[in-house]
Amino acid sequence: MRAVRTAAGILALFWMCVIFAFSAQEQEESSAVSETFTYRMVRSADSFFGLDWNDEKLHEIANAIEGYVRKAAHMTEFGILAVLLYIWLGKWPFVTKKKMLLAILAAALYAASDETHQLFVAGRSGRVTDVLIDSAGAVLFVLIFTGVEKCIISLWNRRRYRGSESS
Repeated sequence: MRAVRTAAGILALFWMCVIFAFSAQEQEESSAVSETFTYRMVRSADSFFGLDWNDEKLHEIANAIEGYVRKAAHMTEFGILAVLLYIWLGKWPFVTKKKMLLAILAAALYAASDETHQLFVAGRSGRVTDVLIDSAGAVLFVLIFTGVEKCIISLWNRRRYRGSESS
């Protein structure tokens, strides 16, 4: 388990570099990536559900939801970071709530530094609302992860207990 926690710490550092790289993209490049992703997502939904929308309709829908897709991507980026930090913090004897709080706080601080970094990138801006959205992603993902973790541990312990009763 120690190797998993160490790997999570290394992956957290790698993930911070990925976030930094996305933030270093100038506004035009960042928008182009986002628009392309959103259009492909809408086109895939069209194909999957057999909606048969024309290209104009696909672009119209993609443009309408692009802002939401960007914010969801931000939440996901920082949610993943917070979960990796939470796992890494398992190397030390913290209680679960303290690990959760530290992971969320670290992700929120990185979100603030990320927005500060964007102030120095052409066409980008640092926004407090984006820090809040990123932090909300960290909270959401850590809550979901710890809930799933608790369920798995409970099931594992129940199974082990039943196995020891039959011996």
